[in-house]
Amino acid sequence: MTKDYSVFLPPRNAGAPIQRQPTVLETLGWQPFFSQQVSADELSRTPPVRIVEIHRSALHVVGDNVDRTIVPIEGAAVGDWIMLNPERPGASRILARKSLIKRRAPGTDRRLQLIAANIETIFVVSSCNQDFNIARLERYIAIAFEADIAPVIVLTKSDLVDETDNYLAKAQAISDLVPVVALDARGDEPKTKLGPWCKPGQTVAFLGSSGVGKSTLTNALAGSDAIATQPIREDDAKGRHTTTRRQLHLIPGGCVVLDTPGMRELQLTDAALGIDTVFADLHALASHCRFKDCQHVSEPGCAVLEAIELGDIEEARLTRWRKLKAEEAFNNTSLAERRSKDKEFGKMVRRIKKAKFDQGDAS
Repeated sequence: MTKDYSVFLPPRNAGAPIQRQPTVLETLGWQPFFSQQVSADELSRTPPVRIVEIHRSALHVVGDNVDRTIVPIEGAAVGDWIMLNPERPGASRILARKSLIKRRAPGTDRRLQLIAANIETIFVVSSCNQDFNIARLERYIAIAFEADIAPVIVLTKSDLVDETDNYLAKAQAISDLVPVVALDARGDEPKTKLGPWCKPGQTVAFLGSSGVGKSTLTNALAGSDAIATQPIREDDAKGRHTTTRRQLHLIPGGCVVLDTPGMRELQLTDAALGIDTVFADLHALASHCRFKDCQHVSEPGCAVLEAIELGDIEEARLTRWRKLKAEEAFNNTSLAERRSKDKEFGKMVRRIKKAKFDQGDAS
């Protein structure tokens, strides 16, 4: 019997709501954005599946009556949709992404690391304790803005402090565009307070340090204890790694959740717009400086420095803005140099192969 794939294609009358149960693919996050990239013929030959987990030597993909591991696909990320080639899984096509979270890889290796794809909302999670760090929150939010993903700050362990107003005020001051939610990660609060962003078919991600409650929040949304959790250390409020790899979890009757390990290092790259959005006040002030290339250090006519003198802007905020912009520019240059060297190396390999082929042909 030929399977009917028409429900996965864009509806002819997009304005009329469809009263039906969501398909398996739709519960996994399949949307018109993806169906517009494929034809009915391609759907029948290569069914769409979503990458829910990446192992060292395999991908775990899930779709309609599909739940299997396949060989790695170059350039694939958790959350990607691919058109699964049954005969040659490694040649499966990756569909264009709605969004992509990325960073410069940790350490000295100058390469780009893909974190996750096709996310609608990023919950930036921080605890109401020593883990709370404005600069770290700004980094995560800049990544979200750059990827065109809606960021939400989630303050956990609010039940362990007498007063959360101070943490709320500091988090709310980061950006007028970012909602802030304080909650106890255990119990019903995550479902009620995060519910508006966790509708069926949506994909959300919890990002933050180890031990802030990311896995606990995922368990709370799912109403189970399927994901292992560990408490933070009492001496310094630092967490232990519980989640060891990025993985998508389907919440019954709800959204798809990306649970991630705590990231100790989050180097920004290709995030200029995201940084300027987080620091929209400073970016706007900079446009009024006398010199277009003003560095906001000691230049005459600097509108940013004038705002600091008047007490309208904290100097620490300017310092964090400068640091992120300098880091982003440096990483962009480093990655560009790495790509250039890789390109030259590839050319050299092709020349060597061609020379060997020519020698063999001549003999």
